[in-house]
Amino acid sequence: MYPTSFTAAPRRPTGLTLIELLLVMAMIGVLVALALPKYQSYQERIKQTHAIQDITVLQTLIRDYQLNNGSYPASLADVGNGGRLDPWGRPYIYQELASVHGKGLARKDRKLNPLNSDFDLYSVGRDGDSKTQLTNKVSLDDVVRANDGAFVGVAADYTH
Repeated sequence: MYPTSFTAAPRRPTGLTLIELLLVMAMIGVLVALALPKYQSYQERIKQTHAIQDITVLQTLIRDYQLNNGSYPASLADVGNGGRLDPWGRPYIYQELASVHGKGLARKDRKLNPLNSDFDLYSVGRDGDSKTQLTNKVSLDDVVRANDGAFVGVAADYTH
């Protein structure tokens, strides 16, 4: 009456189907798309902080040079940092202003007033482009020294 052998139900093969694999890959893609901009923004803030620190150190070296020699250096090479590069791989820009007549070479704020009276020191930032006026669109990512060193930071954050 009872069969002597039982037939097992067919087993489903183990593993991922193509649809399941595609769903997992889509979820990973969404996570990467969400995380990547945050990571890039974080990396940019790190580079800006590094440039701020560099400019703070360089301005101290320049001021020491001025105290010891009675004039500002002609270039960053005079304070031993001629080849120093910003975090984006470009040289820092230094312009001595104390002995220059007129405002032509000086970086300027939105009202075209010079940012500094002694020297300008800045990085052109991520885009590698800069204009004399700080509020110009290409200059907003520059890391600048302003108010004779009272402000060192990203140009977009400078409000004077």
